[in-house]
Amino acid sequence: MAASDQIRPWMMPPPPKGRGAVSNPDGRFEPAAREIADDGWGILDEEPEPLRTTVLRDTSRSVIAHNNSPDVGFDQSINPYRGCEHGCIYCYARPSHAFLGFSPGLDFETKIFAKFDAPVLLEKELRRKGYRCDIIALGANTDAYQPVERELKITRGVLEVLQRFRQPVSVITKSALVVRDIDILAEMSANRLAQVTVSVTSLDRETARRLEPRAATPPRRLKTIRALADAGIPVRVNVAPVIPGLTDHELEAILEAARDAGAQGANYILVRLPLEIKDLFRDWLQEHAPDRARRVLNLIRETRGGALNRSEFGERMKGTGPYADLIRARFRTASRRLGLDRKAMDLDTSRFRVPPGAGDQLGLPI
Repeated sequence: MAASDQIRPWMMPPPPKGRGAVSNPDGRFEPAAREIADDGWGILDEEPEPLRTTVLRDTSRSVIAHNNSPDVGFDQSINPYRGCEHGCIYCYARPSHAFLGFSPGLDFETKIFAKFDAPVLLEKELRRKGYRCDIIALGANTDAYQPVERELKITRGVLEVLQRFRQPVSVITKSALVVRDIDILAEMSANRLAQVTVSVTSLDRETARRLEPRAATPPRRLKTIRALADAGIPVRVNVAPVIPGLTDHELEAILEAARDAGAQGANYILVRLPLEIKDLFRDWLQEHAPDRARRVLNLIRETRGGALNRSEFGERMKGTGPYADLIRARFRTASRRLGLDRKAMDLDTSRFRVPPGAGDQLGLPI
């Protein structure tokens, strides 16, 4: 095993239960980096106190984010939360917490920034004269239906605004909480204004629990797909991420289970390990899959030109090389066989309307 693939287990405290990351390294913008060291009193052998989630107020003045990435299927998105309590160790949004002065490790999943004003800000943006209606992706960076949403209901408030403006939305989540909003999503989808994608990483409960400790279990995600499909909502499955040597053997099984649950289409994303995630994922492997750590990291390198991550457009989502080509071929073959090779539904942007605001004079009937 390469030296860069090793950690010093005697320098690591026991990982906190119910969380994804096993460490909390300083962010890359911090002026100094701290390292845990045993003081001789055996403090690293002690069971750590349970980490509680802290919700902080996000003070952003806008809620719609824009991008021009050629390998992302949307130009604008809304993320009601920064950080994600699901704790998925592979989450490509983790490095963004460094911009807030926090660690992409445990801080990312325990210090959640909530955009309490998101519905109000969204309505203001949709009312702007220069606004051009295009599909909005909801939860593309961090999950809009993570556990704190059950109480805060910010995502539901956002959906209510989108519904009133007839603004098309594409939701992506790995949470069963999305079924709470079936009333809104079903009405919108009947007018070609909404669709949902459910991410499934593994069908093995133990693997999923370690990879995504606070996300819905695999059976609940399949039930979520079924509930959405039964409500007439177009639903797709995203096999994401596919992790070579760890979950890639489940690719066909996940697609078949999702098809049987009612999914109408499918996509996949190869695991991405940008910036701090490389070290976080390496530490996670040493803790939870030490017997497979070397093989997993070497297979990822095979799909990333010898590195653990490549950020070039056109490569970062699917990878390159023989192993990445094999995964791509398997996905295409299985999707075609299962009837999941259909494109996502074209949502209707022509229905967008700005409803009367408070105090506006109503138009005369014609």
